[in-house]
This record gives sequence, C-alpha cells and structure tokens, in this order.
Amino acid sequence: MDKEKEKTIKPYDSGSIDTSVARDSLSDTLNRVSYSKERIVIRRHGKDLAALVPIEDLRFLEELEDRMDLEEARVTLAECDKEGTIPWEEVKKDLGL
Repeated sequence: MDKEKEKTIKPYDSGSIDTSVARDSLSDTLNRVSYSKERIVIRRHGKDLAALVPIEDLRFLEELEDRMDLEEARVTLAECDKEGTIPWEEVKKDLGL
C-alpha cells in the first residue's frame, strides 16, 4: 500500500473523516460502509456534516420513522373522534377563502 493511500485510510479509526478524505477515497469509503457495515461521519471544518451508513441501517430508520408516524396518526385520529372536528367549509370561511 502506498504512503498516500495509507494517509487517507487512517482517519477512519475515529469513525469520522474530513470531506476532502471522503472525496479522495470515495470508493474505499463506500466499500467499508457497504461490506464492513461501518458508519462513517463526514466532517467539514471539524463539524459533523453527514453520515454514510449501510443500506440496512437506513431501511431500519425509515421503518422506525414510518411506525412513529403511524402511531402519531392514530393518536390524532383518536383525538378527533373524542373532541370532534371543524368542517372544512367553516375553516375556509374563517380564513376568508
């Protein structure tokens, strides 16, 4: 392994890399995320900017978000059943539409 490549890989040790390292070693970075299931935070000027995560992690987060949305919708619908709603025509009239 050449010295330049070695420099770009070392920052992975902390789980985060600078944007310039990510740009210069995108293929290696994606392979580590995809095959080694690493989560890598991309930083710019010392601040966390974004993260690369395995697709399985993203799908899990999306499913979790969907479940949370569904629960919130159920709570809202139960509240509407309990307290009633305002007819759309009345809302438009109040808003001057």
